[in-house]
Amino acid sequence: MHFLPRLTGLMLSVLLPLAAMAAPFAYVPNEGSGTLSIIDTQTDQVVAQVAAGTKPRGTVISQDGARAYVSDQPNNRLVVIDLAQRKTEALIDLGESPEGVGISADGRWVVAAIEESNEVVFVDTRTGQKAFVVQVKGKNPEHAVFSPSGSHVFVSAEEGGALDIIDFASRRQVAQVAVGARPRGIGFAPDGSRAYVAAENADEIYVIDAVKFSVVAKVKAGSRSNGVAVHPDGSRVYVSNGGGASVSVLDTATLKIVATIGVGQRPWNMALTPDGSKLYVACGRSDAVSVIDTQSNRKLTDIAVGKRPWGVAIR
Repeated sequence: MHFLPRLTGLMLSVLLPLAAMAAPFAYVPNEGSGTLSIIDTQTDQVVAQVAAGTKPRGTVISQDGARAYVSDQPNNRLVVIDLAQRKTEALIDLGESPEGVGISADGRWVVAAIEESNEVVFVDTRTGQKAFVVQVKGKNPEHAVFSPSGSHVFVSAEEGGALDIIDFASRRQVAQVAVGARPRGIGFAPDGSRAYVAAENADEIYVIDAVKFSVVAKVKAGSRSNGVAVHPDGSRVYVSNGGGASVSVLDTATLKIVATIGVGQRPWNMALTPDGSKLYVACGRSDAVSVIDTQSNRKLTDIAVGKRPWGVAIR
């Protein structure tokens, strides 16, 4: 008679840690099919396809994993997707031709780079509304990424050959750092001391002092380097090479490329699992995501997704 409560408690004590250890999902915006593919990173299988506007691109996930925020480029809006219901919850007007989006560490702010007006839009996730806009000097901003502390937003200006830096507190641009031609992906060291920026037309990755806003080094990457992902321990930076169908691995201590891994065609934006064990690479011309084992630096598999995947988001 007294065994049921004890058994129930025992079952909960076992199940709760298992739930906490459940592998996260990877979310892939497919700009050619207007969908968000959801991948179970435990099995590396697509478990759902969700409508996500006409041409979804930049994607971030809320802190609690309940929502995806996806830029819908031709419709000039942010699509907010309820991930439990797997359907659109809200639409937020952004401006003409939104591209990359970022999210603050606390999950309160989502930022979107707006190409045509050279602006960055800040959306308050508590109200679900556009809060303010910051004009940047660079032309055609592609990515907007919060620093780990949330004090600054770094913005790559495709046509400006520069990195624009916004001070969040004052809501204005405070610096601009010249880099190689056509800067694209941005990633930060976990402690926020450095930023890494891929310059596509220069085939280089730039190492930026994220406090002094200056170039520390530049390293030759592969052909048409664009996407950037930083390992959670800060030891490695991964750079996708769109023209080389590969990913370069940069050792952050030596600033040397230590491996080059073959992936699908036109690798673009990427994301790592929280433990850093696997890297998911959107390969736009292969309609697939390549999965890399970061311990062995080898490709594990290719996962078919929608048409022309643009990136990957993992929370």
